[in-house]
Amino acid sequence: MYRHFFKRIIDLIVASISVVILSPLFLLLCLLIKIDSKGPILFKQRRIGKDKKEFMIFKYRSMKIDAPKDQPTHLLENPEAHITKVGKMLRKTSLDELPQLFNIVAGQMSIVGPRPALYNQDDLIAKREVVGANGIRPGLTGWAQVNGRDELPIDVKSRYDGEYVEKMSLLFDLKCFFLTFTSVAKADGVVEGKTMTDKE
Repeated sequence: MYRHFFKRIIDLIVASISVVILSPLFLLLCLLIKIDSKGPILFKQRRIGKDKKEFMIFKYRSMKIDAPKDQPTHLLENPEAHITKVGKMLRKTSLDELPQLFNIVAGQMSIVGPRPALYNQDDLIAKREVVGANGIRPGLTGWAQVNGRDELPIDVKSRYDGEYVEKMSLLFDLKCFFLTFTSVAKADGVVEGKTMTDKE
């Protein structure tokens, strides 16, 4: 009952209230991004949603306009060269993800769930299919996010995603939600460049 009805209702209510409360912060970040560098305020990217349907995810632009658009940042050889000054702060604090509240209101995402894969991350999508993670809405944060984020190799990330599918409940979502604040505060698992696993 929770995963098929109440989870969506909670997502809609929490995301809508958050948009209203955080609107002054949204305006401030928009101003900082425009002052810092040329280009649009928002960054849009093709991602995989529930049942492998594509949608456009929204983020605050944290990179220069000539940066590669369809490659995970932690796989770039020299990501620091592409990240703006304000973008570095946005990424470290995860404030660049705030526009995804609108994706949640639109029903494309949930507050908690597997992070949406890029449309071309075929290996991750395939492994998520095995564990049933493609059948639920992707999340603003998730179980894998609070257990390593960029540092996790795909096998481990998909395992956490499968574990989330099995344990999905209000209490488990609350656990992921509050652990997210701890991870963000410590910047746990944020890797701007290739991870050791990627290099190997």
